[in-house]
Amino acid sequence: MALFITYVLLGFSIALPVGTITIEMTKQGLKNGFMHGWIVGLGGMTVDLLLIIGLYFGLASVLSLSVVQVIMWFIGAIFLCYVGYDSIKNADHDIALEGEKKTKSLFSSYKNGLLVAVSPGNLVFWVSVFGTVLASSFDRSNTSQFLIVGLGILFGILIHDLGLMILVATTRKAMNRTAIKWVTISAGVVLIGFSFYFLYEFMITLQKIL
Repeated sequence: MALFITYVLLGFSIALPVGTITIEMTKQGLKNGFMHGWIVGLGGMTVDLLLIIGLYFGLASVLSLSVVQVIMWFIGAIFLCYVGYDSIKNADHDIALEGEKKTKSLFSSYKNGLLVAVSPGNLVFWVSVFGTVLASSFDRSNTSQFLIVGLGILFGILIHDLGLMILVATTRKAMNRTAIKWVTISAGVVLIGFSFYFLYEFMITLQKIL
């Protein structure tokens, strides 16, 4: 139980800083309500689960290679720039206020979370933040410990996502269509900002190789 609680706190701490998934969850939550924002988080958690399993089987050592990282940072920068631009371009689309019929499907929101989380730069970011911690904590001879650690991290992320969506859903009730539009535009700008950060990391990693 102590091990589980420790990794619940780790998962919560990992999810707490504002990242690309948090931005996308907030955007969809404001535009379409609690379920759409939370489904984005579940899409992200799907990738988190696969990444945790991948790290257990040695993915961290592959993603830590400079050659792999430089490619992934660059692709991630382009991907997030596109997502940010699309967010700004369609800021006034698919907005459903309280009581209005939603035009966006839950599957579409889940796909958004999946695509943002699977961004190559995001994968490298995850590994750089806690990949080493996970790799050192997993004991291949102790499957039950791996299960406890993995579930603890995912449960911590789930707590964060639910808390965030409750806050967003409460705030949404006091916002009109124009306010939601500008928050969506701001989210797009932040995502483009992340793309510049990924581009910076690409240049730093490239310099190390050269």
